[in-house]
Amino acid sequence: MDLVIRGARVVDGTGGPSYTADVGVHEGRIAEIGRIRSGGRHTVDAHGLALAPGFVDMHAHSDLALLRDPDHSAKAAQGVTLEVLGQDGLSYAPVDDRTLAEVRAAITGWNGAGEDIEFGWRDVGGYLDRLDRTGIAVNAAYLVPQGTVRAYALGWDDRPATPAELDRMRTLVAESLAQGAVGLSSGLTYTPGMYASGAELTELCRVVAAYGGYYCPHHRSYGRGALGAYAEMVELSREAGCALHLAHATMNFAENEGRAGALLALLDDALAAGADITLDSYPYTPGCTTLVALLPSWAGEGGPDAVLARLRDDAEAERIRYALEVTGADGCHGVPVDWATIEISGTADPAHGAYVGTRLRDWDAARKLLVEDRLGPTILQHVGHEANVRAIMRHRVHTGGSDGILQGAKPHPRAYGTFPHYLGRYVRELRVLSLEECVAHLSGRPAARLRLPDRGLVRTGYRADLVLFDPDTVAAGSTYENPRALPAGIPHVLIDGRFVMRDGRRTDVLAGRSVRRTPYHGR
Repeated sequence: MDLVIRGARVVDGTGGPSYTADVGVHEGRIAEIGRIRSGGRHTVDAHGLALAPGFVDMHAHSDLALLRDPDHSAKAAQGVTLEVLGQDGLSYAPVDDRTLAEVRAAITGWNGAGEDIEFGWRDVGGYLDRLDRTGIAVNAAYLVPQGTVRAYALGWDDRPATPAELDRMRTLVAESLAQGAVGLSSGLTYTPGMYASGAELTELCRVVAAYGGYYCPHHRSYGRGALGAYAEMVELSREAGCALHLAHATMNFAENEGRAGALLALLDDALAAGADITLDSYPYTPGCTTLVALLPSWAGEGGPDAVLARLRDDAEAERIRYALEVTGADGCHGVPVDWATIEISGTADPAHGAYVGTRLRDWDAARKLLVEDRLGPTILQHVGHEANVRAIMRHRVHTGGSDGILQGAKPHPRAYGTFPHYLGRYVRELRVLSLEECVAHLSGRPAARLRLPDRGLVRTGYRADLVLFDPDTVAAGSTYENPRALPAGIPHVLIDGRFVMRDGRRTDVLAGRSVRRTPYHGR
Protein backbone atom coordinates (compact mmCIF):
# COMPACT_ATOMS: atom_id res chain seq x y z
CA MET A 1 0.00 0.00 0.00
CA ASP A 2 1.40 3.40 -0.95
CA LEU A 3 -0.63 5.40 1.59
CA VAL A 4 -2.93 4.65 4.49
CA ILE A 5 -5.23 7.40 5.79
CA ARG A 6 -6.26 6.41 9.28
CA GLY A 7 -9.39 7.24 11.25
CA ALA A 8 -11.04 9.61 8.78
CA ARG A 9 -14.68 10.61 8.78
CA VAL A 10 -15.50 9.38 5.30
CA VAL A 11 -18.00 11.57 3.46
CA ASP A 12 -18.19 9.48 0.35
CA GLY A 13 -19.90 11.78 -2.19
CA THR A 14 -23.19 9.84 -2.41
CA GLY A 15 -25.04 12.03 0.09
CA GLY A 16 -25.40 9.04 2.45
CA PRO A 17 -24.33 9.02 6.10
CA SER A 18 -20.67 9.54 6.86
CA TYR A 19 -18.68 6.89 8.72
CA THR A 20 -15.25 6.37 10.28
CA ALA A 21 -12.73 4.26 8.41
CA ASP A 22 -9.18 3.86 7.21
CA VAL A 23 -8.62 4.37 3.48
CA GLY A 24 -5.74 2.74 1.62
CA VAL A 25 -4.34 4.09 -1.63
CA HIS A 26 -2.21 2.11 -4.07
CA GLU A 27 -0.99 3.07 -7.54
CA GLY A 28 -3.26 6.08 -7.71
CA ARG A 29 -6.48 4.34 -6.75
CA ILE A 30 -8.47 3.63 -3.61
CA ALA A 31 -7.43 0.09 -2.75
CA GLU A 32 -9.16 -0.56 0.56
CA ILE A 33 -11.72 1.04 2.88
CA GLY A 34 -12.35 -0.17 6.44
CA ARG A 35 -10.01 -1.19 9.23
CA ILE A 36 -6.63 -1.57 7.58
CA ARG A 37 -4.25 -3.56 9.76
CA SER A 38 -1.24 -3.41 7.45
CA GLY A 39 0.85 -0.29 7.09
CA GLY A 40 1.65 1.74 4.04
CA ARG A 41 4.77 3.42 2.79
CA HIS A 42 3.17 6.65 4.06
CA THR A 43 0.53 7.24 6.71
CA VAL A 44 -1.75 10.19 7.47
CA ASP A 45 -3.48 10.47 10.84
CA ALA A 46 -6.91 11.80 9.84
CA HIS A 47 -8.65 11.72 13.21
CA GLY A 48 -10.86 14.81 13.38
CA LEU A 49 -10.76 15.28 9.61
CA ALA A 50 -13.35 14.54 6.94
CA LEU A 51 -12.23 12.61 3.88
CA ALA A 52 -14.17 13.41 0.71
CA PRO A 53 -13.79 12.94 -3.02
CA GLY A 54 -11.93 15.80 -4.64
CA PHE A 55 -14.21 18.67 -5.56
CA VAL A 56 -15.25 19.33 -9.16
CA ASP A 57 -15.44 22.95 -10.29
CA MET A 58 -18.18 22.73 -12.90
CA HIS A 59 -17.60 26.28 -14.14
CA ALA A 60 -13.97 27.37 -14.29
CA HIS A 61 -12.14 30.03 -16.28
CA SER A 62 -8.62 28.60 -15.86
CA ASP A 63 -8.11 27.95 -19.58
CA LEU A 64 -4.78 29.80 -19.65
CA ALA A 65 -4.09 29.94 -15.91
CA LEU A 66 -3.37 26.20 -15.85
CA LEU A 67 -0.64 26.78 -18.44
CA ARG A 68 0.93 29.91 -16.96
CA ASP A 69 0.69 29.05 -13.24
CA PRO A 70 1.88 25.54 -12.31
CA ASP A 71 1.17 26.27 -8.63
CA HIS A 72 -2.54 27.05 -9.18
CA SER A 73 -3.20 27.23 -5.45
CA ALA A 74 -6.34 29.21 -6.25
CA LYS A 75 -8.03 25.88 -6.91
CA ALA A 76 -5.73 23.23 -5.43
CA ALA A 77 -5.95 24.77 -1.96
CA GLN A 78 -9.76 24.61 -2.10
CA GLY A 79 -9.72 20.85 -2.61
CA VAL A 80 -10.58 21.14 -6.31
CA THR A 81 -9.18 18.18 -8.24
CA LEU A 82 -11.02 18.73 -11.54
CA GLU A 83 -12.07 21.89 -13.40
CA VAL A 84 -14.38 22.15 -16.40
CA LEU A 85 -13.03 24.72 -18.89
CA GLY A 86 -14.25 26.19 -22.18
CA GLN A 87 -17.12 27.99 -20.48
CA ASP A 88 -19.62 30.61 -21.63
CA GLY A 89 -19.11 29.90 -25.30
CA LEU A 90 -15.65 31.49 -25.62
CA SER A 91 -12.28 29.79 -25.39
CA TYR A 92 -9.20 28.98 -27.44
CA ALA A 93 -10.13 25.87 -29.45
CA PRO A 94 -11.18 25.07 -32.09
CA VAL A 95 -9.74 28.08 -33.93
CA ASP A 96 -7.84 29.25 -36.96
CA ASP A 97 -5.33 32.08 -36.75
CA ARG A 98 -7.94 34.79 -37.30
CA THR A 99 -10.39 33.42 -34.75
CA LEU A 100 -7.68 32.90 -32.15
CA ALA A 101 -6.62 36.55 -32.38
CA GLU A 102 -10.23 37.71 -32.08
CA VAL A 103 -11.03 35.47 -29.13
CA ARG A 104 -7.87 36.48 -27.29
CA ALA A 105 -8.92 40.12 -27.61
CA ALA A 106 -12.52 39.44 -26.65
CA ILE A 107 -11.78 37.60 -23.40
CA THR A 108 -8.65 39.34 -22.20
CA GLY A 109 -10.61 40.21 -19.08
CA TRP A 110 -11.22 36.54 -18.30
CA ASN A 111 -7.79 35.08 -19.00
CA GLY A 112 -5.35 37.86 -19.81
CA ALA A 113 -4.08 38.68 -23.26
CA GLY A 114 -2.05 35.47 -23.41
CA GLU A 115 1.16 37.19 -24.42
CA ASP A 116 2.99 34.77 -22.12
CA ILE A 117 1.41 31.71 -23.77
CA GLU A 118 2.66 29.91 -26.88
CA PHE A 119 -0.56 29.04 -28.73
CA GLY A 120 0.73 26.06 -30.63
CA TRP A 121 -2.64 24.28 -30.86
CA ARG A 122 -5.64 24.97 -33.07
CA ASP A 123 -8.09 22.18 -32.20
CA VAL A 124 -9.43 20.74 -28.95
CA GLY A 125 -7.23 17.67 -29.08
CA GLY A 126 -4.18 19.90 -29.45
CA TYR A 127 -5.20 22.03 -26.47
CA LEU A 128 -5.75 18.97 -24.27
CA ASP A 129 -2.44 17.52 -25.44
CA ARG A 130 -0.77 20.78 -24.46
CA LEU A 131 -2.18 20.56 -20.94
CA ASP A 132 -0.80 17.04 -20.64
CA ARG A 133 2.63 17.96 -21.98
CA THR A 134 2.93 21.03 -19.79
CA GLY A 135 1.83 19.29 -16.62
CA ILE A 136 -0.98 20.90 -14.64
CA ALA A 137 -1.89 21.26 -11.00
CA VAL A 138 -5.40 19.79 -11.22
CA ASN A 139 -7.34 17.76 -13.76
CA ALA A 140 -9.21 19.56 -16.54
CA ALA A 141 -12.16 18.75 -18.81
CA TYR A 142 -13.22 20.94 -21.73
CA LEU A 143 -16.47 22.12 -23.29
CA VAL A 144 -16.63 23.10 -26.97
CA PRO A 145 -17.28 26.88 -26.93
CA GLN A 146 -20.19 27.63 -29.28
CA GLY A 147 -19.32 31.32 -29.68
CA THR A 148 -15.81 30.44 -30.79
CA VAL A 149 -17.20 27.83 -33.19
CA ARG A 150 -19.56 30.44 -34.67
CA ALA A 151 -16.75 32.98 -35.01
CA TYR A 152 -14.64 30.35 -36.79
CA ALA A 153 -17.42 29.38 -39.20
CA LEU A 154 -18.95 32.77 -40.06
CA GLY A 155 -17.22 35.53 -38.12
CA TRP A 156 -18.79 38.03 -35.74
CA ASP A 157 -21.81 38.93 -37.88
CA ASP A 158 -25.32 39.16 -36.44
CA ARG A 159 -27.10 37.01 -39.02
CA PRO A 160 -28.39 33.48 -39.50
CA ALA A 161 -25.88 30.86 -40.53
CA THR A 162 -26.13 29.59 -44.08
CA PRO A 163 -26.67 25.83 -44.55
CA ALA A 164 -22.97 25.46 -45.40
CA GLU A 165 -21.93 27.42 -42.31
CA LEU A 166 -24.21 25.35 -40.10
CA ASP A 167 -22.68 22.19 -41.54
CA ARG A 168 -19.24 23.61 -40.78
CA MET A 169 -20.25 24.28 -37.17
CA ARG A 170 -21.67 20.78 -36.80
CA THR A 171 -18.39 19.36 -38.08
CA LEU A 172 -16.30 21.48 -35.72
CA VAL A 173 -18.42 20.41 -32.75
CA ALA A 174 -18.27 16.74 -33.74
CA GLU A 175 -14.49 16.84 -34.24
CA SER A 176 -14.03 18.53 -30.87
CA LEU A 177 -16.18 15.96 -29.09
CA ALA A 178 -14.31 13.13 -30.81
CA GLN A 179 -11.06 14.64 -29.53
CA GLY A 180 -12.23 14.59 -25.92
CA ALA A 181 -14.54 17.51 -25.15
CA VAL A 182 -17.31 16.63 -22.70
CA GLY A 183 -20.02 18.89 -24.14
CA LEU A 184 -20.89 22.28 -25.60
CA SER A 185 -21.04 25.65 -23.84
CA SER A 186 -22.74 28.87 -24.92
CA GLY A 187 -22.58 32.49 -23.78
CA LEU A 188 -25.90 33.84 -24.98
CA THR A 189 -25.34 37.33 -23.63
CA TYR A 190 -21.87 37.43 -25.24
CA THR A 191 -21.04 38.07 -28.88
CA PRO A 192 -20.92 36.25 -31.21
CA GLY A 193 -22.65 33.31 -29.53
CA MET A 194 -25.72 35.39 -28.73
CA TYR A 195 -26.39 35.85 -32.47
CA ALA A 196 -27.37 32.17 -32.78
CA SER A 197 -31.06 31.31 -33.02
CA GLY A 198 -32.65 28.57 -30.98
CA ALA A 199 -32.88 26.44 -34.13
CA GLU A 200 -29.14 26.80 -34.75
CA LEU A 201 -28.32 25.86 -31.17
CA THR A 202 -30.66 22.87 -31.35
CA GLU A 203 -28.82 21.52 -34.39
CA LEU A 204 -25.48 21.74 -32.56
CA CYS A 205 -26.97 20.10 -29.47
CA ARG A 206 -28.13 17.16 -31.59
CA VAL A 207 -24.45 16.54 -32.34
CA VAL A 208 -23.61 16.79 -28.64
CA ALA A 209 -26.34 14.29 -27.79
CA ALA A 210 -24.98 11.81 -30.34
CA TYR A 211 -21.65 11.84 -28.48
CA GLY A 212 -23.23 11.51 -25.03
CA GLY A 213 -22.19 15.00 -23.98
CA TYR A 214 -24.16 17.80 -22.36
CA TYR A 215 -25.12 21.36 -23.21
CA CYS A 216 -23.99 24.05 -20.76
CA PRO A 217 -25.58 27.42 -21.61
CA HIS A 218 -25.07 30.79 -20.07
CA HIS A 219 -28.56 31.60 -21.30
CA ARG A 220 -30.00 34.80 -22.75
CA SER A 221 -30.95 36.59 -19.54
CA TYR A 222 -30.37 36.42 -15.81
CA GLY A 223 -32.44 39.59 -15.32
CA ARG A 224 -35.55 40.71 -17.19
CA GLY A 225 -36.91 37.64 -18.91
CA ALA A 226 -34.79 35.20 -16.89
CA LEU A 227 -37.54 32.59 -16.52
CA GLY A 228 -38.26 32.71 -20.23
CA ALA A 229 -34.56 32.28 -20.95
CA TYR A 230 -34.38 29.22 -18.67
CA ALA A 231 -37.51 27.82 -20.32
CA GLU A 232 -35.95 28.27 -23.76
CA MET A 233 -32.95 26.17 -22.73
CA VAL A 234 -35.13 23.44 -21.23
CA GLU A 235 -37.23 23.23 -24.40
CA LEU A 236 -34.15 23.36 -26.63
CA SER A 237 -32.53 20.46 -24.80
CA ARG A 238 -35.79 18.48 -24.98
CA GLU A 239 -36.04 19.07 -28.74
CA ALA A 240 -32.40 18.06 -29.29
CA GLY A 241 -32.52 15.09 -26.91
CA CYS A 242 -29.48 16.51 -25.14
CA ALA A 243 -28.59 16.59 -21.44
CA LEU A 244 -28.66 20.12 -20.00
CA HIS A 245 -26.46 21.75 -17.38
CA LEU A 246 -27.41 25.33 -16.52
CA ALA A 247 -24.35 27.50 -15.92
CA HIS A 248 -24.16 29.72 -12.80
CA ALA A 249 -27.91 29.34 -12.34
CA THR A 250 -28.93 32.51 -10.57
CA MET A 251 -31.90 34.89 -10.46
CA ASN A 252 -30.44 38.40 -10.37
CA PHE A 253 -31.50 42.06 -10.45
CA ALA A 254 -34.44 43.65 -8.65
CA GLU A 255 -36.94 41.99 -11.00
CA ASN A 256 -36.05 38.56 -9.64
CA GLU A 257 -35.79 39.09 -5.91
CA GLY A 258 -37.47 36.16 -4.19
CA ARG A 259 -38.20 34.35 -7.46
CA ALA A 260 -35.89 31.33 -7.13
CA GLY A 261 -38.93 29.19 -6.41
CA ALA A 262 -40.34 29.90 -9.85
CA LEU A 263 -37.11 28.70 -11.48
CA LEU A 264 -37.01 25.56 -9.35
CA ALA A 265 -40.66 24.78 -10.15
CA LEU A 266 -39.83 25.03 -13.86
CA LEU A 267 -36.96 22.59 -13.40
CA ASP A 268 -39.01 20.21 -11.25
CA ASP A 269 -41.70 20.02 -13.92
CA ALA A 270 -39.09 19.24 -16.58
CA LEU A 271 -37.39 16.65 -14.38
CA ALA A 272 -40.72 14.98 -13.65
CA ALA A 273 -41.27 14.74 -17.41
CA GLY A 274 -37.97 12.89 -17.80
CA ALA A 275 -35.51 15.68 -18.61
CA ASP A 276 -31.83 15.22 -17.77
CA ILE A 277 -30.96 18.54 -16.09
CA THR A 278 -28.33 19.73 -13.61
CA LEU A 279 -27.09 23.19 -12.70
CA ASP A 280 -24.24 24.90 -10.91
CA SER A 281 -23.98 28.00 -8.75
CA TYR A 282 -21.50 29.89 -6.60
CA PRO A 283 -22.30 30.86 -2.97
CA TYR A 284 -22.09 34.65 -3.37
CA THR A 285 -24.49 37.38 -4.46
CA PRO A 286 -22.38 39.60 -6.80
CA GLY A 287 -21.69 38.43 -10.32
CA CYS A 288 -18.47 38.93 -12.24
CA THR A 289 -17.89 39.49 -15.93
CA THR A 290 -16.23 41.91 -18.33
CA LEU A 291 -17.36 45.50 -18.68
CA VAL A 292 -17.71 45.15 -22.46
CA ALA A 293 -20.17 42.27 -21.96
CA LEU A 294 -22.81 44.75 -20.79
CA LEU A 295 -23.00 46.43 -24.20
CA PRO A 296 -25.90 45.71 -26.58
CA SER A 297 -25.35 42.86 -28.99
CA TRP A 298 -25.32 45.09 -32.08
CA ALA A 299 -22.31 46.95 -30.65
CA GLY A 300 -20.29 43.73 -30.79
CA GLU A 301 -20.98 42.89 -34.41
CA GLY A 302 -17.74 42.62 -36.35
CA GLY A 303 -15.57 41.70 -33.37
CA PRO A 304 -13.43 43.57 -30.82
CA ASP A 305 -11.93 46.11 -33.24
CA ALA A 306 -15.39 47.07 -34.43
CA VAL A 307 -16.51 47.56 -30.80
CA LEU A 308 -13.63 49.95 -30.17
CA ALA A 309 -14.44 51.89 -33.34
CA ARG A 310 -18.04 52.35 -32.19
CA LEU A 311 -16.94 53.48 -28.74
CA ARG A 312 -14.69 56.13 -30.28
CA ASP A 313 -17.52 57.45 -32.45
CA ASP A 314 -19.66 59.95 -30.48
CA ALA A 315 -22.91 59.15 -32.26
CA GLU A 316 -22.45 55.39 -31.87
CA ALA A 317 -21.39 55.80 -28.25
CA GLU A 318 -24.60 57.73 -27.58
CA ARG A 319 -26.64 54.88 -29.09
CA ILE A 320 -24.86 52.46 -26.77
CA ARG A 321 -25.50 54.69 -23.76
CA TYR A 322 -29.21 54.91 -24.55
CA ALA A 323 -29.46 51.12 -24.82
CA LEU A 324 -27.59 50.65 -21.54
CA GLU A 325 -29.29 53.32 -19.46
CA VAL A 326 -32.77 53.60 -20.93
CA THR A 327 -34.01 50.54 -22.80
CA GLY A 328 -31.85 47.90 -21.11
CA ALA A 329 -29.19 46.20 -23.25
CA ASP A 330 -29.38 42.48 -23.96
CA GLY A 331 -25.77 42.30 -22.78
CA CYS A 332 -26.98 43.57 -19.39
CA HIS A 333 -29.84 41.05 -19.31
CA GLY A 334 -32.46 43.52 -20.49
CA VAL A 335 -32.15 45.65 -17.35
CA PRO A 336 -31.13 49.34 -17.52
CA VAL A 337 -27.69 49.52 -15.98
CA ASP A 338 -27.28 50.97 -12.49
CA TRP A 339 -23.72 52.26 -12.51
CA ALA A 340 -23.62 52.19 -8.70
CA THR A 341 -23.69 48.37 -8.87
CA ILE A 342 -20.65 48.16 -11.19
CA GLU A 343 -17.29 47.80 -9.42
CA ILE A 344 -14.07 47.53 -11.41
CA SER A 345 -12.19 44.40 -10.35
CA GLY A 346 -9.33 44.44 -12.85
CA THR A 347 -7.82 46.03 -15.92
CA ALA A 348 -5.69 44.59 -18.68
CA ASP A 349 -3.15 47.40 -18.38
CA PRO A 350 -1.76 48.01 -14.87
CA ALA A 351 -1.54 51.70 -15.78
CA HIS A 352 -5.29 51.84 -15.23
CA GLY A 353 -5.07 50.22 -11.80
CA ALA A 354 -6.46 53.30 -10.05
CA TYR A 355 -9.89 52.25 -11.31
CA VAL A 356 -9.77 48.94 -9.41
CA GLY A 357 -12.14 48.83 -6.45
CA THR A 358 -14.07 51.90 -7.60
CA ARG A 359 -17.68 52.15 -8.76
CA LEU A 360 -18.27 53.69 -12.16
CA ARG A 361 -19.91 57.14 -12.04
CA ASP A 362 -21.63 57.08 -15.43
CA TRP A 363 -21.40 56.03 -19.06
CA ASP A 364 -18.70 58.57 -19.85
CA ALA A 365 -16.40 56.95 -17.27
CA ALA A 366 -17.21 53.46 -18.55
CA ARG A 367 -16.63 54.47 -22.18
CA LYS A 368 -13.29 56.09 -21.38
CA LEU A 369 -12.05 53.04 -19.52
CA LEU A 370 -13.20 50.59 -22.20
CA VAL A 371 -11.31 52.49 -24.89
CA GLU A 372 -8.15 53.13 -22.88
CA ASP A 373 -7.95 49.53 -21.61
CA ARG A 374 -8.98 48.05 -24.99
CA LEU A 375 -12.04 46.21 -23.64
CA GLY A 376 -9.96 44.63 -20.86
CA PRO A 377 -11.75 45.68 -17.63
CA THR A 378 -13.45 43.08 -15.47
CA ILE A 379 -16.25 43.99 -13.08
CA LEU A 380 -18.18 42.83 -10.06
CA GLN A 381 -21.89 43.42 -10.56
CA HIS A 382 -23.71 43.72 -7.24
CA VAL A 383 -27.17 42.54 -8.33
CA GLY A 384 -27.80 39.20 -6.54
CA HIS A 385 -30.11 38.08 -3.74
CA GLU A 386 -29.10 35.89 -0.81
CA ALA A 387 -32.46 34.13 -0.51
CA ASN A 388 -32.24 33.06 -4.15
CA VAL A 389 -28.66 31.81 -3.67
CA ARG A 390 -29.70 29.62 -0.71
CA ALA A 391 -32.83 28.24 -2.36
CA ILE A 392 -31.02 27.20 -5.53
CA MET A 393 -28.12 25.50 -3.72
CA ARG A 394 -30.59 23.25 -1.88
CA HIS A 395 -31.96 21.72 -5.07
CA ARG A 396 -31.32 18.05 -5.70
CA VAL A 397 -29.66 18.63 -9.11
CA HIS A 398 -27.38 21.44 -7.90
CA THR A 399 -23.58 21.29 -8.21
CA GLY A 400 -20.81 23.72 -7.31
CA GLY A 401 -19.11 25.99 -9.81
CA SER A 402 -16.86 28.92 -8.96
CA ASP A 403 -17.16 30.87 -12.24
CA GLY A 404 -13.81 32.07 -10.97
CA ILE A 405 -12.01 34.69 -13.02
CA LEU A 406 -8.42 34.73 -11.81
CA GLN A 407 -7.40 37.88 -13.69
CA GLY A 408 -7.43 41.39 -12.30
CA ALA A 409 -6.01 43.18 -9.30
CA LYS A 410 -9.12 42.52 -7.22
CA PRO A 411 -10.95 39.44 -8.54
CA HIS A 412 -14.19 38.07 -7.16
CA PRO A 413 -13.44 36.09 -3.97
CA ARG A 414 -15.31 33.11 -5.41
CA ALA A 415 -12.22 32.29 -7.51
CA TYR A 416 -10.26 31.39 -4.36
CA GLY A 417 -13.09 30.62 -1.96
CA THR A 418 -16.15 28.91 -3.45
CA PHE A 419 -15.69 25.39 -2.09
CA PRO A 420 -14.55 26.16 1.48
CA HIS A 421 -17.25 28.87 1.58
CA TYR A 422 -19.88 26.24 0.90
CA LEU A 423 -18.48 24.02 3.67
CA GLY A 424 -17.80 26.72 6.24
CA ARG A 425 -20.54 29.28 5.70
CA TYR A 426 -23.45 27.29 4.28
CA VAL A 427 -22.89 23.95 6.04
CA ARG A 428 -21.37 24.73 9.44
CA GLU A 429 -22.64 28.25 10.13
CA LEU A 430 -26.00 28.50 8.35
CA ARG A 431 -26.92 24.79 8.06
CA VAL A 432 -28.43 25.33 4.64
CA LEU A 433 -27.01 21.93 3.65
CA SER A 434 -25.77 19.00 5.69
CA LEU A 435 -22.12 18.11 5.28
CA GLU A 436 -23.00 14.91 3.45
CA GLU A 437 -25.39 16.69 1.06
CA CYS A 438 -22.90 19.45 0.32
CA VAL A 439 -20.05 17.06 -0.47
CA ALA A 440 -22.35 15.20 -2.89
CA HIS A 441 -23.12 18.53 -4.60
CA LEU A 442 -19.39 19.24 -4.94
CA SER A 443 -18.12 15.79 -5.98
CA GLY A 444 -20.39 12.83 -6.72
CA ARG A 445 -23.10 14.70 -8.59
CA PRO A 446 -20.78 16.65 -10.93
CA ALA A 447 -18.78 13.50 -11.66
CA ALA A 448 -22.04 11.80 -12.63
CA ARG A 449 -22.93 14.71 -14.94
CA LEU A 450 -19.51 14.32 -16.60
CA ARG A 451 -20.15 10.56 -16.81
CA LEU A 452 -16.83 9.75 -15.21
CA PRO A 453 -16.93 6.09 -14.20
CA ASP A 454 -14.18 6.16 -11.58
CA ARG A 455 -14.24 9.62 -10.01
CA GLY A 456 -16.40 11.53 -7.57
CA LEU A 457 -16.89 8.92 -4.85
CA VAL A 458 -14.80 7.37 -2.06
CA ARG A 459 -15.13 3.84 -3.33
CA THR A 460 -12.73 0.94 -3.86
CA GLY A 461 -11.21 1.03 -7.33
CA TYR A 462 -11.90 4.72 -7.87
CA ARG A 463 -9.13 7.20 -8.54
CA ALA A 464 -7.60 8.58 -5.37
CA ASP A 465 -8.62 12.19 -6.01
CA LEU A 466 -9.28 13.09 -2.38
CA VAL A 467 -9.53 16.03 -0.02
CA LEU A 468 -9.05 15.99 3.76
CA PHE A 469 -10.58 18.93 5.64
CA ASP A 470 -11.60 19.89 9.16
CA PRO A 471 -15.40 20.40 9.27
CA ASP A 472 -15.00 22.59 12.37
CA THR A 473 -12.56 25.07 10.87
CA VAL A 474 -12.84 24.92 7.07
CA ALA A 475 -13.50 28.40 5.71
CA ALA A 476 -12.77 30.62 2.76
CA GLY A 477 -9.90 32.99 3.37
CA SER A 478 -10.75 35.15 0.37
CA THR A 479 -12.79 38.28 0.89
CA TYR A 480 -13.75 41.24 -1.28
CA GLU A 481 -10.92 43.19 0.34
CA ASN A 482 -8.36 40.35 0.13
CA PRO A 483 -9.64 38.10 -2.66
CA ARG A 484 -6.54 35.95 -3.12
CA ALA A 485 -6.23 34.72 0.47
CA LEU A 486 -6.15 30.93 0.66
CA PRO A 487 -8.68 28.92 2.69
CA ALA A 488 -8.31 27.47 6.16
CA GLY A 489 -8.97 23.94 7.34
CA ILE A 490 -7.96 21.97 4.21
CA PRO A 491 -4.59 20.37 5.04
CA HIS A 492 -4.38 17.64 2.38
CA VAL A 493 -5.43 17.26 -1.27
CA LEU A 494 -4.47 14.29 -3.43
CA ILE A 495 -4.78 13.66 -7.16
CA ASP A 496 -4.16 10.08 -8.33
CA GLY A 497 -2.89 9.38 -4.83
CA ARG A 498 -0.22 12.10 -4.96
CA PHE A 499 -0.22 15.04 -2.59
CA VAL A 500 -0.79 18.35 -4.35
CA MET A 501 -1.46 19.93 -0.93
CA ARG A 502 0.19 18.54 2.19
CA ASP A 503 -0.07 19.98 5.67
CA GLY A 504 -1.71 23.05 4.19
CA ARG A 505 1.10 23.79 1.73
CA ARG A 506 1.23 23.39 -2.02
CA THR A 507 3.70 20.73 -3.09
CA ASP A 508 5.53 20.82 -6.42
CA VAL A 509 3.48 17.88 -7.74
CA LEU A 510 1.73 18.37 -11.10
CA ALA A 511 -0.62 15.40 -10.99
CA GLY A 512 -3.37 16.87 -13.16
CA ARG A 513 -4.10 15.84 -16.71
CA SER A 514 -6.83 16.26 -19.28
CA VAL A 515 -9.99 14.26 -18.64
CA ARG A 516 -11.49 13.27 -21.98
CA ARG A 517 -14.92 11.83 -22.55
CA THR A 518 -14.27 9.86 -25.73
CA PRO A 519 -11.29 7.77 -26.80
CA TYR A 520 -8.56 9.84 -28.39
CA HIS A 521 -5.33 8.39 -29.71
CA GLY A 522 -3.19 11.41 -30.38
CA ARG A 523 -2.58 13.44 -33.49
